Amino acid sequence: MLDARRIREDFPVLRREVNGRPLVYLDNAATSQKPRCVIDALVEYYEGYNSNVHRGVHALSVEATARYEEARAKVTAFIGAPSHEQLIFVRNTTEAINLVARTWAPANVHEGDEILLTEMEHHSNLVPWQKVAQDTGAHLTFIPLAEDHTLDLSRLETVLTSRTRLVALTHVSNVLGTINPVKEIARAAHQLGATVLVDAAQSVPHMPVDVQDLDCDFLAFSGHKMCAPTGIGVLYVKRPVLDEMGPFLHGGEMVKEVWYDHATWNDLPLRFEAGTPNIADSIALGAAVDYLQGLGMENVRQHEVQLTGYTLNALKELEDVTLFGPKDLNVRGGVVSFYAHGVHPHDLGTALDKLGIAIRAGHHCAMPLMRKLNVPATARASFYIYNTEEEVDLLVDGLKQSLRFFSHVTRRA
Repeated sequence: MLDARRIREDFPVLRREVNGRPLVYLDNAATSQKPRCVIDALVEYYEGYNSNVHRGVHALSVEATARYEEARAKVTAFIGAPSHEQLIFVRNTTEAINLVARTWAPANVHEGDEILLTEMEHHSNLVPWQKVAQDTGAHLTFIPLAEDHTLDLSRLETVLTSRTRLVALTHVSNVLGTINPVKEIARAAHQLGATVLVDAAQSVPHMPVDVQDLDCDFLAFSGHKMCAPTGIGVLYVKRPVLDEMGPFLHGGEMVKEVWYDHATWNDLPLRFEAGTPNIADSIALGAAVDYLQGLGMENVRQHEVQLTGYTLNALKELEDVTLFGPKDLNVRGGVVSFYAHGVHPHDLGTALDKLGIAIRAGHHCAMPLMRKLNVPATARASFYIYNTEEEVDLLVDGLKQSLRFFSHVTRRA
């Protein structure tokens, strides 16, 4: 198990106070905090060898290139990919999914085809496919939710058909915490000739993920949710699929040779990384991978299982509070969404902020799911490696205090 108290010493921001109280940061599904080693990696790049990568022959460029590609190799190994050539650096999960929607989809999705999603998707894995459907005449279909907020796989044979060209699904729901059986769904999809994309924004930072074991064709995730800076993300693509894809952006770096009237494309993965890349944040992503590898991703997962179970048990005692997501911790990540009846989540989030407690409140970029749950929004606490049971206790005490306040205000009104 992780020693969260010791880990907290690695994160400078956790020493600060908010509204005169020690910060309790429970908004990790939105973005994680950054350890000192990641911050140092950024400073070291800018102070020591800031230079553009690839093609440069001077010392700084050679060093920057080596560190940049070393980071790619680290991330490749982190997710069990066969080759660094299959790993494309992008800005974030959203850009990775849009890259697939703008390059692979036009050549593979046509009128009358189907794109299968789930009812728990983040907007970033829904809106791009709405656009593809509008452009091509394809149709969106959905794996429905079961009563326990897992996917209703009894309906899979109905919604997954010979017309399905793509199955795009989240690995872990950012609202429900549900861990979806990606491997099982991918197997069924491939049997019917469909391609599989996995939104792994909420899984890669929190548990062991192996793309070859999942057998997905695409896997997308963001660095900023796994101790790395914002502005750096990853798209993994299975090699046979990648070989058939054309570039997303055109210009420098992604070309091999250029004439006035035509050009040829660079080797993989550079043909998908036009222009100067996000060098510093890519290198810092490599530092974040080193940090997480040092902790052990199975340890990260077990810490969150324990903390999530503790939180669910603690919240049961609150009256008029509805919890969302599976009860089975084996299929649940470190996300706890809830709705306090009679109190808007935004008000609850503001009240907790006055106590130094940071949670997320809103629709979490999942408006259709909110409608499915029949709530305007939810409050969400989400955990990471540095969170403790004592922080959960502060959250529960803060909720009790806030709910008493709102109840008193309502009675006076």
